[in-house]
Amino acid sequence: MWCSRKTVILLALVCNSSRKTNILILATTRSGSSFFGQLFNQHSDVFYLFEPLYHVQTTLIPHLSPSRYAVEHKLMLEASRDLLRSFYIMPRPANHTTDKLFRRGASKALCSMPVCDAFSPSDGNIEEGDCVRKCASLNLTLAAESCRKKQHVAIKTVRIPELSDLKALVEDPRLNLKVIQLVRDPRGILSSRIETFHDTYRLWQIWRDTGRKPYNLDVTYLTTMCNDFLNSVSTGLSRPPWLRGRYMQVRYEDLARNPLQKSKEVYKFLGLSMEKNVVDWIHNNTEGNNNESAVHKYGTLRDSAANAESWRLNLSYDMVNYTQTVCKHILDELGYKAVNSPEDLKNMSLSLTEDKTLIPFLYSI
Repeated sequence: MWCSRKTVILLALVCNSSRKTNILILATTRSGSSFFGQLFNQHSDVFYLFEPLYHVQTTLIPHLSPSRYAVEHKLMLEASRDLLRSFYIMPRPANHTTDKLFRRGASKALCSMPVCDAFSPSDGNIEEGDCVRKCASLNLTLAAESCRKKQHVAIKTVRIPELSDLKALVEDPRLNLKVIQLVRDPRGILSSRIETFHDTYRLWQIWRDTGRKPYNLDVTYLTTMCNDFLNSVSTGLSRPPWLRGRYMQVRYEDLARNPLQKSKEVYKFLGLSMEKNVVDWIHNNTEGNNNESAVHKYGTLRDSAANAESWRLNLSYDMVNYTQTVCKHILDELGYKAVNSPEDLKNMSLSLTEDKTLIPFLYSI
């Protein structure tokens, strides 16, 4: 456990506290957050980090006891908030190196000069695997130097359950933090998790493949996801004063259908300029092809419009009906339509996403 804690400490990169805007992407697993995070990773003046809270989770979760879960879960959230704060404002480390940073290759800043000299600017987009193989151990002093040169830090996390857990960070005047909450149709999330996490969703796979619902199906993952979603979205839509000017909600389906337009809206909210290389990346990564990375479970290259509702071809009507019954309230809140027949489910010309303009919370009403 000491090694894990040491890794967390090593992650406390320096970042200039006077920067213009810090960005936190709040999402849940398999909601399109890897793709969404790359919209910031491609910007030349953004220092992007992929799931740094992974290290907090892997340090604390194995040691949670059922009898003390509520208390220890609170401790995990406090540790997560402290670590997030450290990425934005803590003093720089000195002479620290690590080869344990989760998904280091998902951050361009950690795969390019001065952090890594294995690639030149002319190499363009660097594959994550190439970064891990060719770059030496991560020198956090050099990473801190790179971070200080950027105007913004963007962090993506799926490890903060609810928006309200971020209140202390949003209210911290040193951070100038804005939160982008990415949401997705729970039916699509479930389908993607079944496809990706075989052990955890084994019984769901059996239901999908055989058409028979296992008697011992564990629905905890589904109910927890929808309840957390509902609580977070309700917090955002209630427009509390602490979120004014600092919160925007984005539906994955809107991003998938109109990636460039939606990206421009997000950038405008954050005060970022839309660079040509970001536009090029969007075009190159939303049209899809037969490239191997298009089907990698954490890949970002895909036909985004087709992918948004591909779950309709993968789940049976019984599974969809069950899910939309459990998650009815959040489906209604986010503007997702229920399907009422197997025929409607497979009719891809029938959109299940209502036209809905999600306006950033800039002013009080």
